Amino acid sequence: MRQAPSGISFSDLVKSAERLVDTIPHRDDLSRLVLELSAAITNELGARLGVTGGRVYERVEGGGAYGLVDSFGRASSPEDPPLLLRDYPPVETCCLEGVVYMESDDPSLDRELENALGVGRFAAIEVDGEEFLLAFDLDEEQDREGSLLSLGILRYAINQKIRRERMDDVLRQARDIQSSILPRRVPAYGSFDVAGRNDPLETVGGDFYDFIPISDKILGVAIADVCGHGLPAALQVRDIYVGMRMGLGRDYKIVRTVERLNGIIHQSILTSRFVSMFYGELELNGNFLYVNAGHPPPFHLSAAGEVSFLESGGVVLGPVPDATYERGFVALSPGDLLVLYTDGIVEAVGAAEEEYGVDRIVSVARRHRLGSSQEIVDSVFSDVESFSTDDQASDDRTVVVVRYPELSS
Repeated sequence: MRQAPSGISFSDLVKSAERLVDTIPHRDDLSRLVLELSAAITNELGARLGVTGGRVYERVEGGGAYGLVDSFGRASSPEDPPLLLRDYPPVETCCLEGVVYMESDDPSLDRELENALGVGRFAAIEVDGEEFLLAFDLDEEQDREGSLLSLGILRYAINQKIRRERMDDVLRQARDIQSSILPRRVPAYGSFDVAGRNDPLETVGGDFYDFIPISDKILGVAIADVCGHGLPAALQVRDIYVGMRMGLGRDYKIVRTVERLNGIIHQSILTSRFVSMFYGELELNGNFLYVNAGHPPPFHLSAAGEVSFLESGGVVLGPVPDATYERGFVALSPGDLLVLYTDGIVEAVGAAEEEYGVDRIVSVARRHRLGSSQEIVDSVFSDVESFSTDDQASDDRTVVVVRYPELSS
C-alpha cells in the first residue's frame, strides 16, 4: 500500500477525508460550504495532513481576480485583504495545474503581498472549475512532497463533495420536473375508477404514466418505460410527455400521435432511443382503443375472471424512424379491470433467480378486483416487494389500474 512521506497511509487519509466531507450537510451558499469543508478537514485531519489553517477565495465578477471569503483554522485574515489577481504567477499556476506549492524564496512570489497575508510558502488548490482558490498554511516540518500529497487529498475530497452537491441540485430540479409531469390527482371520469403509482429506482427514473382528459367523453391512459434509469431516462420521459400532449392537443388520431412521438424520440440526442409505450383512449361506454409500442402487454380482466392481453401496435419507439402502428380494441363491461405495468414489476427477482412474472400480477388483480383501483395498485407493489429477494429494486416500477365498477343493484 502506498505510504505518505510521514508514514501515514495515503489511501487511509483519502478515505478519512471522504468520510469527513460526507458529514457536512447541504448548503445553498456554495462559498460557505467550501469554507466549512476546508475548516472541517483542517480541524480533524490537519495534524496528519500537515495543515494548520488557510483562507478561502472566491472568483469575483469578471473572473480576473479572487476575493477573500474567510479564513479557517489558525490562519488570520488582514483587515483589508487584497485581491489575488488571476494572472499573479502562483495563482495562474494553481488554476492551470490544480495545485501549486512554492517556497518562500520563489521569485514568482510577491513578498510584500504574501507578508500582508502572513504567508511564507504559497500552497494552494483550485476547486469547482476555478471558482474557488484555497490557500493553506502548512506545518513548518512539512516537506514539498508531503505538501503536494496533502494538497492533492484536499482538492480531491472537496471537489468530490462539490460535484455531488451540484449533481444533487440537478437531480432535485429533475425530480421536481418529473413530479410535475406525473399526475398529481386522478381525473374524475364517469363511473370509472383509475389509479397509478410510480416508484423510481433512483431519485428520478424512466417510467412514466399519465391520465389525459381528451374530452368529456374520452380519457387518455398512457404508460411508458425508457430504456435505462436515472437522469438521462428522466429527460427522455419529458420528451414523451410533451410529445403526447402536443399530438393529442392537435386532435391527431391515436396511431398518428404514436407515430409522431416515435419520430421525436428517434431524433433525440439523449443516450436512450428505446422507449416502450402503451397508450389507449377510454370512452364512457367502456370502449377502449389502444396502441402498444413494444410495451409489456397490459391485460383485461373480465368480471368472469377471463384474461386477455393487449398486444396490438408495433415496435418500441425510437430505433425505427418510419415505424408504423396498428390499433387494438377491447370493450370493458362493469366489473372489468385493465392493468398496465412496466417490466420493473414482472422482472423483479425472487428466490432461485425466479422472476415475478405476469401470472402473479394477474393473480393479485383477481384477488383484489373488488377493491378500489388504488388498493389493487398498492397490493401489486406489496406483493412484488414481498416476493423480491433484492434489498433494492433493479429497475423503476410502475402500475396503472382502470376499474369499471359493477353496477349497483
